[in-house]
Amino acid sequence: MLALLLPTSCLFATAQTSETLVLDASAPAHPFPHFWEQMFGSGRAVLALRDSYRRDMRDVKQITDFKYVRFHAIFHDEVGIYNEDEQGQPQYNFSYLDQIYDGLLAAGVRPFVELSFMPKKLASKEMLHAFWYKPNVAPPKDYGKWDDLITEFTKHLIERYGIDEVRQWYFEVWNEPNLDFWGGEPRQSSYWELYDHTARAIKKVNQALRIGGPSTAQAGWADAFLQHCAESHVPVDFVSSHVYGNDKSEDVFNSHESIPRNLMVCRAVKKVHDQIKGSSMPNLPLIWSEFNASYMNEPAVTDRAYMGPWMADTIRQCDGIVDLMSYWTFSDVFEEQGVVRTPFYGGFGLIAAGGIPKPAFNAFKLLHGLGDQRIALNSDSALLTRKKDGTLVLAVWNYAPPEKEGSAKTVTLKVKGAQPQQALVSVVDPQHGDVHPAYEGMGSPRYPTSAQLRDLKKAAELAPAETRPLTNGELTLTLPSYALALVTLK
Repeated sequence: MLALLLPTSCLFATAQTSETLVLDASAPAHPFPHFWEQMFGSGRAVLALRDSYRRDMRDVKQITDFKYVRFHAIFHDEVGIYNEDEQGQPQYNFSYLDQIYDGLLAAGVRPFVELSFMPKKLASKEMLHAFWYKPNVAPPKDYGKWDDLITEFTKHLIERYGIDEVRQWYFEVWNEPNLDFWGGEPRQSSYWELYDHTARAIKKVNQALRIGGPSTAQAGWADAFLQHCAESHVPVDFVSSHVYGNDKSEDVFNSHESIPRNLMVCRAVKKVHDQIKGSSMPNLPLIWSEFNASYMNEPAVTDRAYMGPWMADTIRQCDGIVDLMSYWTFSDVFEEQGVVRTPFYGGFGLIAAGGIPKPAFNAFKLLHGLGDQRIALNSDSALLTRKKDGTLVLAVWNYAPPEKEGSAKTVTLKVKGAQPQQALVSVVDPQHGDVHPAYEGMGSPRYPTSAQLRDLKKAAELAPAETRPLTNGELTLTLPSYALALVTLK
């Protein structure tokens, strides 16, 4: 039985809140493209050669049908694209590049190409980032050679995949140049130089290719970037930036507000959205190429059922102010802090090491079921949508911060303007679609055996939707803290 039908003893043991939602099928609606599930981030480029990475990609593709993936370090020496001979002449090798992109395309996923980091032979100095795989974040020693690298790289992609394919990709210049991922000085103006060279080289190969930036952390630089591009007549096809739920308001807004984790992301998105609208290029798309509830490894956040309500609330708030959002990341095949030491360490991915789906995976699976029109609804904890066939689909949740579990919540649904007879109800909460009870029950093994992995994957599966009758157009649900429910009205 789903947690929506809590035992009577639970109802009396915990103070509850209540909410009544009037679902008016005749209320105004607007297009609701699934902007949150079209693109995902992932670990660095070379990991895409691993079978575990590709399995996880296929699993996430199956529940979201996502179209793009972004990762760092396509120019890292481990991919082997750039070298120089003894006379300093560039040498190119696209063997691993082809294997990486062939694998993505075979799974129905296109690259969102982050152009980073600096090959050792092209770097102006050795400036290694603290990440375990030690990317070099220095500017190029020779911008002519950088231009040639971008040119040859781009030409190779078109020769291999065709311009009709590659024009559907995105090319993004670098990653978070306002932090320690970029070693140029002064940081901003030196990034402009990198961007200008890269954008012009890409467009010189083919004007149809899409180039953008500044790919900044903490919603930074977008206004200055657009002003620079306009004044310097530099090509730009989209704006990108990043933020995380636990970023500080001092870093994002230059204020001392206390912004809750569930409000930070869309507040930052709106900041950049408004900067674009106020610029000389107000129609540029906004691509949020990294976001999550935390930029740290917090098991109580990214590994737990908390992510369901957090993600649903983020979708609710960001609707209409962003074109694409890229959740960081689809998989814990990921090594920025080193080799994964245990399945549940607060990794960013939807799928833990060993291919174990987390509650966030199941939350995305539920949210995929929303319709493509959003109907007005007076609630900050629900989304009402309509599918093409007229079916009403509601997401409703009981949010609480990860550090303080909330009380159960009773939600009464009253349907107007339609006459559904029953509801299909699916839920993700700490007892449903959450693998942790099973994992802890087997002693939280650091290295699960093959048999244990099979059991954990089975335990992580969502139960079939429960059929509930409506009485006089009404249905009452009880949601425990951290629950996300999808209600399909038939």
